[in-house]
Amino acid sequence: MGKQAVTVSYRLGGADGVSVEQRKWGAALEALGFATRRVAGVIEDDGHPDDVEIPELAIDAPEPPSDRALRTAFDGADLLVVDNVCSLPLNHGVASAVADAALAHHGRTLFRHHDLPWQRRHLSHLETAFPPRKDGALHATINLRSRREMEARGYDHVTTIHNYFDLAPEPGAREATRARFGFPADALVLLQPARAIERKNVPGGLRFAQRLMQFLPDTNVQYWLSGPAEDGYEPVLERLLDRTSVPFTIGRAATSADAYAAADLVVFPSTWEGFGNPVVEAIAHRRPLAAFPYPVLAELLATGVRVFPIEQPETLMKFLAEPDDVRARYHDVNLHRASLSFDLADLPGAIDAAFAQHGWPRW
Repeated sequence: MGKQAVTVSYRLGGADGVSVEQRKWGAALEALGFATRRVAGVIEDDGHPDDVEIPELAIDAPEPPSDRALRTAFDGADLLVVDNVCSLPLNHGVASAVADAALAHHGRTLFRHHDLPWQRRHLSHLETAFPPRKDGALHATINLRSRREMEARGYDHVTTIHNYFDLAPEPGAREATRARFGFPADALVLLQPARAIERKNVPGGLRFAQRLMQFLPDTNVQYWLSGPAEDGYEPVLERLLDRTSVPFTIGRAATSADAYAAADLVVFPSTWEGFGNPVVEAIAHRRPLAAFPYPVLAELLATGVRVFPIEQPETLMKFLAEPDDVRARYHDVNLHRASLSFDLADLPGAIDAAFAQHGWPRW
């Protein structure tokens, strides 16, 4: 029997960032010879035969899972990957239960951190308890900033493995997707690929759209938010929609490729992201992106990729007015730079190198 990797989180298999990245890690671990299975409160895709769904692991579970249920689910794991559930303790009881079971687990343990408690005001009081500290465990952050913050707090064995991407994706269905959402043929569709929560800064995106409308008074600008409101943001979003003059659509395309294909521009006004996947996804799909300078964006730009500043829509307007060949060269260069740092084909090697550096020999 081969070695087995078990990943645990609040929810997996969906369109949220943790689920998206877990799918990539699952495939990478399989490329390294692992058999993989998932343990979560909710598994949102069709699932796999070995998946274990424990409702008490869900973000909104009123009671945490039992220690027996978790230990049974983790049994046989040569590698236990605790994916963000003990990094961002959105449900304190669940995070504590998983932490206890992970500390008791006898196999290798990797805590993967997309976010950390001190990076959220309402969770900063939990930073002395999370992430848990386990002798011999490896902590993997998705950005260098988090790694430095953990090391400053006395954590040992911290590495950074950025998110990786398919940089040659299959093209999406542009015309069919635009028709599905009712976008007129002449519309300039501005996509914000995000849920509506506070840090995604929908108001900032709408302000950008309004300025575009001022620069392009004869253009039919349409604003498209891909995800619904969550975390109690519904009343705020309703007020925004009541007050804005920008034509506004909410809804998720069948695939992310369809969303980028249907869009003409991408806006990313987030004030905080653990990484910011749409930055690289837009490059892969050859769409210009305007971003707010959230802190981790500097790490992505340090690799040489380029985005447009959301505070200066006129720079994006100048780009759109360039000849086709000039815009094509911009996308070609951006894609080449992204391939040097974020190519999904390099993820298994990055994980393998992190294990070796940590002193974990191959099985």
